[in-house]
Amino acid sequence: MLRKINPEGFRNLVEAFDASVPVYAKKVAFSCVGQELTFSELDSCSRAFATYLLSVGLQSGDRMAIQLPNILAYPIAVWGALRAGVVIVNTNPMYTEREIHHQFKDADIKALLVYEGCLPVTGRIATKLGVPHVLVANAAKPDPEQVLPAGCAERFVAFGQVLSQFWDRLSPPAECSMESLAVLQYTGGTTGVSKGAMLTHGNLYASSWQTSSALDENERNDGIVIAPMPLYHIYGFTWNVISCCMNGVHSVLIPDPRNLDSLIQAMKTHRFTGFAGVNTLFAGLMRHPEFEQIDFSALRGSIAGGAALVSSVAEEWQRRTGTLLFEGYAMSETSSSLTCNVPTAHQLGTVGKPLPAMQVKVIDADGETLANGEAGELAVRGPQVLKGYWNRPEESVAVIDRDGWFRTGDVAVIQEDGFIRIVDRIKDMILVSGFNVYPNEIEDVLTAHPDVFECAAIGVSDERTGEAIKVFVVAASDSGDADSLREHCRKLLTPYKVPKHIEFIEALPKSAVGKVLRRDLRK
Repeated sequence: MLRKINPEGFRNLVEAFDASVPVYAKKVAFSCVGQELTFSELDSCSRAFATYLLSVGLQSGDRMAIQLPNILAYPIAVWGALRAGVVIVNTNPMYTEREIHHQFKDADIKALLVYEGCLPVTGRIATKLGVPHVLVANAAKPDPEQVLPAGCAERFVAFGQVLSQFWDRLSPPAECSMESLAVLQYTGGTTGVSKGAMLTHGNLYASSWQTSSALDENERNDGIVIAPMPLYHIYGFTWNVISCCMNGVHSVLIPDPRNLDSLIQAMKTHRFTGFAGVNTLFAGLMRHPEFEQIDFSALRGSIAGGAALVSSVAEEWQRRTGTLLFEGYAMSETSSSLTCNVPTAHQLGTVGKPLPAMQVKVIDADGETLANGEAGELAVRGPQVLKGYWNRPEESVAVIDRDGWFRTGDVAVIQEDGFIRIVDRIKDMILVSGFNVYPNEIEDVLTAHPDVFECAAIGVSDERTGEAIKVFVVAASDSGDADSLREHCRKLLTPYKVPKHIEFIEALPKSAVGKVLRRDLRK
């Protein structure tokens, strides 16, 4: 299998990237708000940054946090760190002080590249923790004349200046293998304390190979993808920073995907061939008054991941763009690749079939394999599955058995035709009078109602039934009525699945990538 995935025998990710650079040297690798970075420029800048990291004494295996939005400095820093053998700790710029402190301390970071807008909070934490090396980036293409914001600590340095200083002082790359740690990808913390998934060079290379298997030759050579998914999230990281780089694909970086006006403008500007997002983003775009002005004639398909895709959203997207919306499924622990619908095997309502080199099964509470068609916990095995959790050996053993099977924590059904349906998270399951109720099913039914824009279902304590279903609804208009929504549910759901409580709210609490935070609704 290793020979099939890596026939060239690359020893690490950097060797694979170096092999692609001469092929695509003059082609644009990344663009952002009107500025561009070619593959040749990315190569040179990353080499300069690697030299800096080695010059200040960082060793292979040391951790560096990157806290940036989607800007050109991000891919430069990633490939520079990988060249130096430094482990990347992707960090959400919108994290609270508590979350940043936890992640930096847990990873024991030795360096930090931070966006200047995050300095008021992150700079203070870096100083408190004594992070030895702190670099500051801005939204522009790296510039040797970059000036640090007023009030910066004296020891902080400008990212653009560093690249300029080390441009001609290149060091050989660090010795790394496919087994070497490349990334600590901290889980979203939607169901508990955020912990670092240890992803190796081999994990990420395998993920890139699996993703590339779904691309046709034209997509590899001339593809242009709109990239609103945060690069600090495993979805955007493996797709745009790793896989697209290795396949010569141009990624149009969107610094703030919540700003739909700027996202729409980027989609108007580029004749894009690919697009990736989450369900809430697709729904929001289609509500934008300028959506019909976008040219979708070059689009070959869009990928939906990160959260469950609502069928009505997929159907509307296909009708209005003339292209399919392919739902996939993965997680940080699987390097963002696991299953996906593809043009040759697509079934709405499923997350597709396993990607190449993946093994899947559904198990019961005792770990016994269940037959196709039965719901149970999805367990997976493949070359992109995490090595374990950083400094958490007991938790690692709890989810990865001796044979390498990883327990996802998701309830799934493997159909007879091989397509997989994700029923819900085990921890989100609602127990009503002894019956299992999965929020995704309730939400899918309610979202099809014209008065519902989006919704989220949770379980609440109930004296008679143990738990009762409560749904938080964001109305599509001022005509939202709880009784009409219950009547809609009664027509499509068995009685114990009909929500007992319906509450209208202005917006659902979400993570940075648009995943609904049910834990916040339970408070």
